[in-house]
Order: sequence, then structure tokens, then C-alpha cells
Amino acid sequence: MERKLTTVLAADVVGYSALMERDEAGTHERLQAGRKELFEPEIARHHGRIFKLMGDGMLAEFGSVVDAVECAVSLQRGLAERNAEVPEDQRVQVRIGINLGEVIVEGDDRYGEGVNIAARLEQLADPGGICVSGKVAKEVEKKLAFGFEPMGAQQVKNIAEPVQAFRIKLDGTVMSRSAGPAKSKFPLRLIATSLVAVLLVAIAGLYGLNRWVEGKGPPLPDKPSIAVLSFDNLSDDPQQAFFADGIAEDLMTDLSHLSGLFVIARNSSFAYKGKATDVRQVARELGVHYVLEGSVRRAGEQVRINVQLIDGLTGTHQWAERYDDTYANIFALQDKVTKAVVDELAVQLTGTEQATLTQHDTAVPAAYEAFLRGWEYYRRTTPDDYKRAIPYFERAAELDPDYGRAQAALAMVYFRSFDQHWSGSLGISGDQAFSKARDYLNLTNARPTSTSHQVAGNISRQRGWYDDALKEFTAAIALDSNDSWNYADLAYALIWAGRPVEAETQIEAAMRLDPHYPPVFLFYRGLAQFAQDRWPEAIKTFEEAERLNPALPLLQLYLAAAYGQSGRTEDAKATVAKYSAARVRQGGLPFVMLELTGDDTGIRFKVPEKSRLLEGLRQANVPSYFDAKEFKDQQLTGREIDALVFGHRLHGRDLDLGGLQHGAYVSADGGSAMAYGGWSVGTGSARVEGDRLCFVWSSTTICGEILRNSGGTRAKENEYILNIDGWSYPFSQVE
Repeated sequence: MERKLTTVLAADVVGYSALMERDEAGTHERLQAGRKELFEPEIARHHGRIFKLMGDGMLAEFGSVVDAVECAVSLQRGLAERNAEVPEDQRVQVRIGINLGEVIVEGDDRYGEGVNIAARLEQLADPGGICVSGKVAKEVEKKLAFGFEPMGAQQVKNIAEPVQAFRIKLDGTVMSRSAGPAKSKFPLRLIATSLVAVLLVAIAGLYGLNRWVEGKGPPLPDKPSIAVLSFDNLSDDPQQAFFADGIAEDLMTDLSHLSGLFVIARNSSFAYKGKATDVRQVARELGVHYVLEGSVRRAGEQVRINVQLIDGLTGTHQWAERYDDTYANIFALQDKVTKAVVDELAVQLTGTEQATLTQHDTAVPAAYEAFLRGWEYYRRTTPDDYKRAIPYFERAAELDPDYGRAQAALAMVYFRSFDQHWSGSLGISGDQAFSKARDYLNLTNARPTSTSHQVAGNISRQRGWYDDALKEFTAAIALDSNDSWNYADLAYALIWAGRPVEAETQIEAAMRLDPHYPPVFLFYRGLAQFAQDRWPEAIKTFEEAERLNPALPLLQLYLAAAYGQSGRTEDAKATVAKYSAARVRQGGLPFVMLELTGDDTGIRFKVPEKSRLLEGLRQANVPSYFDAKEFKDQQLTGREIDALVFGHRLHGRDLDLGGLQHGAYVSADGGSAMAYGGWSVGTGSARVEGDRLCFVWSSTTICGEILRNSGGTRAKENEYILNIDGWSYPFSQVE
């Protein structure tokens, strides 16, 4: 008898019999729709598996306790959204119970006390609520932002020992597992909503966000404004450039905390690094009155910082000063520079600003240096540079366990590695990268930073918790109003939340802070316009983004859809063809509509404004799948499949799944076939039936067509497409 430790989720419909009695057909239809459209996709997305279905309930298992709890919360929130548009007497409510325990494995089914306790906990849950065992609460209380309300030891049917039960708080009230109120995950959530709203309006409106005339730069704000350029490294060691950049960036951040000063974001200020520039041109392009230049020289333990303030309107030097000290006093040295700049600009400070102006993330110089070394790599945003950054951030956190900025940077590195499918370069799986991101994020609770709120906000947005995401990004802005990505992330979350008008305001704010903004900001602006049916404006914005970076994910799909919505069918078709050709060149497959319209087994990515996107793409006559008539000429015959497959090894990668490998080896007579990856795992046999390749695994037979992938290459291992079991895989014959 096989046993294993697993997490079991039990769900049951409240008042099932009464619902069926009132409206049997309607209730059955709503339950089926809820299972297909919500429960099955969410459980699969959280790496779970349904192992038993009942008329009014289901049982599912998860390898991760965290995934099970997050899934349960997503399910209840999803049901609440669905019920909002349904008459009260027709609403479907569910109770959920979760337990971590040992189960008996019998094929695909699970039995035993671990399952029974989950079912009993479900019966203890409130309608629309979640009840978990003490083991579950203990495992996740420090990993998730949800609170747990103790229900005490519960004596439940057919379980000898009382079960410690906890109710998950879904209303935002956070309680510790042991009892009593606890501090919220991020203290800045307590900032008055009105104050944050004022901050957002100030950035988005006060600074004159009407689009600036091409070539003339944005208008000046109605308050002192400054750009801090990258500082020159005058040290004998050119490798000390990271230190000079760090000093300039920290000064920029300190100044941005002052409400009476407008400070340009790092991306645009550092765009002039290493270039011979006219300060007046810089000021004009960035839309600021003042420009601060500087240099840093480090010789052993001695540090010298030179700074000069220039009037960008006239090009005249307003003030210059030199500061010397030892590296051991680096923070005091930075404070002197910051205070001097503030005094020279005559910025009026509030009481809070006076108190916080000289606060630092760490008081350990060695930790600060380690962080800056890691930050230099982190800013390059490549898989290899992320790998190089991690040891420095880890060292910084080791030297100062309270260094929230280092912990947040680690959380962001691992989250982006998960999100961009770069985890392989770190030698870990995507799930492991996500787990590490969550672990480091939890460490930042005591000292949250703008970056930690960015990570938390992006995780919430991915999970579909848009209200939570908006709170996180608003908190990030409150901590660092100079980071243009805080506004861009907020804009993207607002688009997903169906609030495109507000999103457009925030992306304009990001662009004003960062006049040399990255092309993705244009994409977000285009999405906001797209969501408001402003097709000509969206087309213009998407075209500009494509000119700057045609490789932006999904950009060309939205451009094609905007063309389609505007009646420009030929442009829509040409853009989809261009998008498909680019995917094939990268080692992938042409785009088909099933990637957006399929159920959870076929859909490859989720997108905002999906209905508008689909409607526009249909005007381009995009094939629904690879069995469409458009691909008929590319399908291999049975004889061609025989020559390609039998006696050969096949191999390919799925770019949409982070380069996940798949393939098979088939003997010449087909009597032995070994497959791996998405093609199944194990040994069996293979044969050709008509014009289809069939694999036989034990008592299961799966068959599919093989097509030529026009434009695919042996080097990219995507010359052919195998359509099998609801999925499409690129591959080549490699030996």
C-alpha cells in the first residue's frame, strides 16, 4: 500500500438540494460552468489536480500547501465576482476545507484520514469561506498575507483526536495563528487613502502631463525640478563605477522623497552616461530647471564626492562643492551632500521630511557595498546578470539581516526569473524561483521597500487579485515616488482591473518622470486606449512601440486587433503574419486562436481586454488551430511520418513554457518508443495510422498529426509541429 504526504482541498456547494429543487436545469448549468470556467483552470494554474468529483463537490490535491491556500482564496473571490451579477436565490456558494496529511494512493484516487479531515474542515467552513487545519496554518502563516482566526480544537465525525481548525480571513483583517490582532503585512497600507490619492494626482496632473511637443521635451513643473546625472568614476579602479552610480542613485532617491521637488527617474537621468552633452539640451529634453553633475573618487578607505548644480535654462553653474571622508562614514558623507543640495534649491521641508531625509536602509557599510555591486548587475536585466547579482544581495542580507532593500532585490530577481522563464539560468525550476521570491518577500515585512511592494503587487496581479495589486503599487509610490515603474505597474494593474481611464493617467505620470521611457510604457498606454475603443490612437501608440521594440510580447497581436477593429483587415493579417514569423524564428510556432480561446489544457497565456482582442483578431482570419485548412498543405503523409520518426530521435523545446524540453526515440520497427516532456513520460510503442502518428502507453493510445513548420530550422529544433492530445509541440529530427 503506497502512502504519501499531500495537501487535500475539499469543496462543497452550500444548499445544493434547495438550489436543485428550485431550478434543476439552471443550477446544473451554473455548476458545470463554474467548474469548467473557474475551478478547473484555477486548480490547474496552482499546480493542483482534481481526483474526485461529486454532484455537489470535489476533492483536489496539491504538492504545495501555499498553492492550495492561494487557490482556495482565488476560488472564493472568483465565485464572489460571478455571484455579483446573479439573483440572490440563484447564487452558488461553496465551503472549502484544506488539510495537510498522509493519504493512501490508489491509482489516481486518494483515501485515508488526510482526505477525511479535509472533508470535515469543509463542513466547518462558513458559506463562501475557507477552513484549514492547524498544520496548514502553521505552514503558510508566514508565507502569505492572509490572516487566520483560531476556531479551537474541533471534534469531528470519525476522527479520534480533535482537529485544530482556523478560519481564513478574506476581508483584509489580519490575525495571527495563535490569536489576537497582528500588524498588517505592510505598515504603509495604513496611509490615509486621501493622502495617497493626492500624491497620485500631483504626479499625474500637477506637472502638466499634456503630451509634450515632439523634439521640445515636456513642460517645466510648477515646482523646483532637477535631474541627477550619473556621477563620473574618478577612481584608479574602473570597476568602482558601480559605487559612483550607487551614490548618484541614492541621492536621486533621497531628493525624490521631498514633496517640494520634482526629480527625474534614473532611467532617463542615466541615459546620458558616458556621453558628451550640453546641459541645456539635457534640461530641455527632460523638462527640468536644474541638472546636478558629480564625480566620485575612492582611494583605499578615502572617498571624495564632487557635486555641481547647473541652471539648465542658462547653462550657468549655480553652486559646486567637494566632500571628503572615510568609507566608514559613507552614510554621513551622503547626508552632507543631500542637505547641501536641498539648501541650495531652497526646498521647504515638512517636519516628516526633515526627520527622514537622512534615514538609510542599512547602517553597515560593507552590506551597502555588496548591495551596490549586486544592483549594478540587477539593472542590466538579463538572466546571466541576475545570476551574478544574487550572491552580492545574499551577502548584503547576511551582513545586515534587517536590510530590507537587499531582501526585496532578491525577491524581485527570483520573481522576474519565474515570470520571464529565466529560472533555468539559475539552475532551479520555475516553481522553485517563485517559492524563493515569496520567501524573501516575507522577510521584508519588518522593513518594506518600494521594490517589495512591486513584487507583491505583481504576484497579486498575476493571481487576479486586482484590488490587492492596486494597494501594493500605491504603497510602492508612497515609498518611492521617483520610480517610474511604480506608476507603470499601477497602470497595467488598472488595465487588468477594467479601469483604463485611470490607467492612462498613471502611465502618463510614468512617462513624465521618465521622458526616455522604455517602449513597454507605450504598450501600456496603447492598451489603455485600446480598452476605451479609441482605435486610431491605440494604433498610433502601438506602431510607435513596435518601431522602438518589435519584440515586445503580445504587442503585435494588439496592434493587429486594433487594425481589425478599425476595418484595416489587410494590415491586421500582415501584422499577425509578422508576429507568427518572429515566433518561428525564435524557435516557436505560428500563432493560432486556440492559444487565447482554448480551455486550460490549450490556452497559453492570459491577456487583458480579451474580448476586444479576440474580436479584432477574428477580422484577420487567424486560423483557430493547426488542423485548419490553412495548414492542410503542410501536413505530412503517413509515409513521410514513417521516414521522419521511426529509427530516429526527435527533440524540441516549448518557448511558452520556459524552454521545457520534449521529444521521443522510436525504434525502426516502432516496437519501442520512449518519450519525455509534454509527449508523456515512459516507454511504449509507436505506429502510423493513416496520416497520424500514434503512441501506445500501456492501455492508452494518443494520436496526432505532424506538420511542417514553415520557417523552422534544425538549429532551433522547430522544423515540424506535432499536434497531439490538445497541444502543439515544435521539434526536429536530431539523429
